[in-house]
Amino acid sequence: MKKFITKSIIVALIISFPAFAGGSNENIQSDEMAWKLSESDDDILPGVDPSLVVGDIISAGSSTVFPLAEALGTRFRDDGYAYNLTIDSIGSGAGFERFTVAGETDISNASRAIKSSEIEQARTIGREPIEIRLGTDALTVIVHPDNTWSQDLSMEQLVQLFTADNWRDLDPSWPDAPVLKFIPGTDSGTFDFFIEEVFDKDPEPLLSSSNIQASEDDNVLVRGVVNNINAVAFFGYAYYAESADVLQAISIDRIAPTQENVDSNTYPLSRPLFMYTDADIIKERPQVGAFLIYALTYVNDEILNVGYFPAPEADLTEAKRKLLAILQ
Repeated sequence: MKKFITKSIIVALIISFPAFAGGSNENIQSDEMAWKLSESDDDILPGVDPSLVVGDIISAGSSTVFPLAEALGTRFRDDGYAYNLTIDSIGSGAGFERFTVAGETDISNASRAIKSSEIEQARTIGREPIEIRLGTDALTVIVHPDNTWSQDLSMEQLVQLFTADNWRDLDPSWPDAPVLKFIPGTDSGTFDFFIEEVFDKDPEPLLSSSNIQASEDDNVLVRGVVNNINAVAFFGYAYYAESADVLQAISIDRIAPTQENVDSNTYPLSRPLFMYTDADIIKERPQVGAFLIYALTYVNDEILNVGYFPAPEADLTEAKRKLLAILQ
């Protein structure tokens, strides 16, 4: 799997013919959905011919969703899409701000559900967010591979670990060394989810603890643990899977972050992954609907390679029916 180092991509092929020129955010509009095919690889959604999709697509949001969105965008381009597909990795919160306040994006990628306050913000600019479930992540707590003392922790010990000054604060037999904490920034859906599940929705104990480095770039967190035996971090499973040879995942209450445990809903830090859009956006910019239909049709072909897990079939079916209702 390739490194997830690029944090913003523009998938584009610029062709000199005016009918196919992408480029600006003032997209060429199409009132017709010529890309819709009568034959489809999906039992619910129509087929999509990416080579017939006209107009740019702008998305932003979760760094966790970024690798999956990137993989789907690359496949969309490889199948013939000739315009600009922008995918900015800025965190779920910042992505929702672009979508619900600035109105700058067509799609908001998120590793948490949208908040009621964000829905209200969207309504003030005439948008009604539609939730599209894509897959499932196992948020993973990581230590250095040479850490031999903390391979399994309880949820209570996770709280202690991320607020401790020294590893010995948890167990006197553990090293007399500072706990170096690498955490996602506060705009991150990963941060929000961890705070909700581990810290009972109160971020203050974590944010006020010592030896913290926060970053919206998950690769910074990966490098922080790789380079220091006393480090701990948490981020989406894909970033662990991509560097599993130089990282060690902690089991929580003896339950490891695996597909089996995610599917059985026993891993305590499993969470859904989303894309959000709006019905009027799809109606006014059919290329957005085309990409989302394509994404839902092929997401399960890509998701395991990226390092995440398929969503429950019922959730995928619900997301597909939402899109189909808008198109009809």
